[in-house]
Amino acid sequence: MSDRGGARVALVTGAGRRVGRAIALDLAAEGWVVAVHHHASAAGATEVVEQIRADGGSAAAFAADLTDPTALEGLIPAVLAWSGRLDALVCSAAGMTRTPFGSTTAATVDGILALNLRAPFLLAQAAAPRLPNGGAIVLIGDHMADEIWPDYAMHGVAKAGVHALTRHLAAALAPRVRVNAVAPGLVLPPEGMPRATLERFVAATPLRREGTPADVAQAVRFLLDAPFITGEVLAVDGGRHLGPPPS
Repeated sequence: MSDRGGARVALVTGAGRRVGRAIALDLAAEGWVVAVHHHASAAGATEVVEQIRADGGSAAAFAADLTDPTALEGLIPAVLAWSGRLDALVCSAAGMTRTPFGSTTAATVDGILALNLRAPFLLAQAAAPRLPNGGAIVLIGDHMADEIWPDYAMHGVAKAGVHALTRHLAAALAPRVRVNAVAPGLVLPPEGMPRATLERFVAATPLRREGTPADVAQAVRFLLDAPFITGEVLAVDGGRHLGPPPS
């Protein structure tokens, strides 16, 4: 166990790439000590840790396959052995897998639910007893929890579960630990999305632009430091949840 000088410690899952990377770097820039979790993105996690350290912060990388309950079980103890404390959990690890109706296997469904829904529940369950009074958990939801995308049905179902889980955990852990979620809109669209589809999506967004990982990271940081907010799913979607803008 190392002395972190009293700085708050956050575990960010899926922090080797995309939105998780932005969250980890943003928290480190604000003085948090960051446990950078990864699975397949070891090189990306190493880069995040090196960047945080180069900027004068403290971070370490932790590998775990969150679809494997045994591997997941060891993550919180490993972080605590390194940091000596844990003040916040941010569950950013996720996958967006197509599930066309009629050709999707049970194994694919199980994998989607294991990573996107089961893992946040089990991590929150493991972390909550170790979080201090005033500790916080932030889950990452998705605008697709409330929209119909037939080829991504199970992703939407899993993220709808995350939104419900946020409220259930908030009630279960109050008043000691707060639990909230961020639901991004069009932020880092799926690889291979046709340009025309992307442009239609932007046109149907009231703020008429794509979101950035920094937009999500800012919202996560806000919720970690908002002492009178719990059980909230904060849409960071450029107003897409309002419906399309007037023509």
